[in-house]
Amino acid sequence: MTGNKLTPGSNMRWESSRMVLPEHREALLQHKGDQQPMPTNKKNRVVMLVDMQSFYANIEKSYDPTLKDKPVAVAGDPKIRSGVILAACPIAKKRGVKTAEALWEAQMKCPDLVVVRPRMQLYLDISIEIAIILETFTDLVEPYSIDEIFVEMTGALHGRTPHEVGQLMVNKIYQNHGLIARVGIGPNKVMAKMACDHFAKKQPEGIFCLTNDNMPDKLWPLPIGKMFGVGNRMEHHLRDMGIRTIGQLANAELKDITKRWGINGEVLWQTAHGIDEAPVTIDTHIRRKAIGHSMTLPRDYKTWDEIKIVLRELCEEVARRTRANGYAGTVVTVGVGGSYNNRGSSFSRQKKLLTETDDGKTIYDAAEKLFKYHWDRQAVRSVGVT
Repeated sequence: MTGNKLTPGSNMRWESSRMVLPEHREALLQHKGDQQPMPTNKKNRVVMLVDMQSFYANIEKSYDPTLKDKPVAVAGDPKIRSGVILAACPIAKKRGVKTAEALWEAQMKCPDLVVVRPRMQLYLDISIEIAIILETFTDLVEPYSIDEIFVEMTGALHGRTPHEVGQLMVNKIYQNHGLIARVGIGPNKVMAKMACDHFAKKQPEGIFCLTNDNMPDKLWPLPIGKMFGVGNRMEHHLRDMGIRTIGQLANAELKDITKRWGINGEVLWQTAHGIDEAPVTIDTHIRRKAIGHSMTLPRDYKTWDEIKIVLRELCEEVARRTRANGYAGTVVTVGVGGSYNNRGSSFSRQKKLLTETDDGKTIYDAAEKLFKYHWDRQAVRSVGVT
């Protein structure tokens, strides 16, 4: 059970940690012989990555208006000059201050730099509040890090363009917290990420849509080191092969890439083509304010009569644990994993209740409706209720 309101849950927070995009194993194409495959993407999918500008530093400025026009940096301990800069506001960055550099170096460049101690719990709390704002647009919201959140908007645009929805998100976050957000838009997570990192941050409105159509002109000319998933060592190896741009990797023979780096090379090649079928899922973060139970089934369950028994048991267990902790929740989430041979049948959806509950039947009724509505009648291998 989850919800914006858990009783007593006012002090409950997400446990936040840096996360990585899921491996693209589900997206790997099946190749035969030496034939070069034609890259494909699922059509009409809309994924956004919402990134908060200078998150820590701008939160401090929003809480202290006297800092508005001053260069501000967040550092571990302002009294220790060997401390490290955790974040810097745009004004400080224009003065040469860089994240991760020593405090004394930053102060050499910017003598009037205002240095404040980090307040991690405050940053985590605001990150959660921003995620809650984004949940007003869709239930598929996935924190990628404390200042980056993926949002699946496929089927949730309601007649608006992706750019218009991105602008609404930016406006709503600013109105509620005085913080500036940038939005990268793409047909999948990896494209949204690169749209945000390389283009949205440079746009006046902070929004950019990277598509299969503009990818050759926008993304491919960038240095290979700018591509998501390419670290310093891989950049060096690719350059040794004569691959210096993302476009050169995209146009390389796949067999040459996989011969040297195997499946990792294939993932990189697909990234260069903007291929990524990893879902935006609410299961990739841990919520202390959530009580859930899941089960991997001993075999594929194919009928509702089989599945409903498991679903009812899970709901009763969630209700029991909710009562044992003295809580009541307002949101029921059902997560389903498809057969090992058909992961495309997986889904995770949630339903908001009218009132708080810790009752097993109430939870089951909501879970049943969610399951029946989204189930594609294919085999199920795992079920979870939160």
